[in-house]
Amino acid sequence: MRYFVESYGCTMNFGEGRSLSEDMASLGHQPVDSADEADIVVLNTCTVVETTEKRMLARISELRRQGKEVIVTGCMAKVQPKRISIRLPDSPIVPFEEYDRFPDIVRERYGCAGAPIHVATGTDAILPIAQGCLGRCSYCITKFARGDLRSYPSEDLLRRFDGFLAGGAREILITAQDTSSYGHDTGTDVVALLGSMLEREGDYRIRLGMTNPDSLAKVADGLVGLMDDDRLYRFVHIPVQSGSDSVLRGMRRRYTVEGFLELVDTLRSAVPDISIATDLICGFPGETEDDHRRSMDLIRELRADTVNITRFSSRPGTDAASMEQVHGRVSAERSAELTKVKNETELDVNRSMVGRSYRALATEVGKDGTIVRTGNYRPVVVRDDIPLGTFVDVEVTDCRPTYLLGRLAN
Repeated sequence: MRYFVESYGCTMNFGEGRSLSEDMASLGHQPVDSADEADIVVLNTCTVVETTEKRMLARISELRRQGKEVIVTGCMAKVQPKRISIRLPDSPIVPFEEYDRFPDIVRERYGCAGAPIHVATGTDAILPIAQGCLGRCSYCITKFARGDLRSYPSEDLLRRFDGFLAGGAREILITAQDTSSYGHDTGTDVVALLGSMLEREGDYRIRLGMTNPDSLAKVADGLVGLMDDDRLYRFVHIPVQSGSDSVLRGMRRRYTVEGFLELVDTLRSAVPDISIATDLICGFPGETEDDHRRSMDLIRELRADTVNITRFSSRPGTDAASMEQVHGRVSAERSAELTKVKNETELDVNRSMVGRSYRALATEVGKDGTIVRTGNYRPVVVRDDIPLGTFVDVEVTDCRPTYLLGRLAN
């Protein structure tokens, strides 16, 4: 049978979706390029915010109307299986802890379609290194889905890493709910894991995914030491979530704004061109105008390369759902104000890169050309057709708030 894996949400979900695709192909089922072409759709769901949950439910209903066979995986399969089964009463629902049984579930329902089919790795790869986290954030439904930290054995991860390189991958994205907490439960850490990866020969790039400030602080010195190797992107994604300590306490985030800024200063002192990405939640329950102003001030002071702003979304079963909510109109206004400040700040940061030249890796095709990534993971749009996985020298000629424009250097 023909199948398509349709993933939503975080990088980790997409990485797991690729593994599920390999499982389908190992049973002889034929991968196709879209759900429209498929007999079986593996819907790899996300439910991190209410709008995404509604999108998932609408997509489930749409696939049912189309008469598709649907296998539901991802976060909704774990925390909201009843909402799925109402719409798909006879479809397999496979949560994370049953992924090792996924081939058996498919075999029992659809059989084997023939000899195993090889799924090409491509020039990029995604490597999940752990499930769950050490936190207990008051707003997070993902914690219900993924649970406490469970780090995967480093020998298994290195074996997969070697397989990606052998398959031609040039960019490997390391992902988890909190990559910097890796190994806390097994007596190792993410610095040791990355160090072992960098012992492998080859011209490739590694990007470390999301880190929480409290766990990153414990491994920051070792991490920046590894960034002397150009094969590790000089990039960190550290969600701060709010510029107000009182809001952070309500979120149960285990750091202060001052501690976050001190961590960023430490990283920038050691690696001056390090790229900083962060996240902010707007309109968290109880957020005041003063709290909101502090978040705007933080954006200006931090001068991050990337700021992702999300309006608070009440998730069922979380403690934040029972707190006093900020009115939707107020939250929308604050989101617009934060976005304006972040766009102005990011544009100013990007202007400092205009006129400079960088060695960069072609990673994806954009609507206006090829997107290449500099050594500190900044995206540069080049209006040339560059084969993915190719390293090029680029000169930055212009910029927008969220990306740079460039040309191939002579």
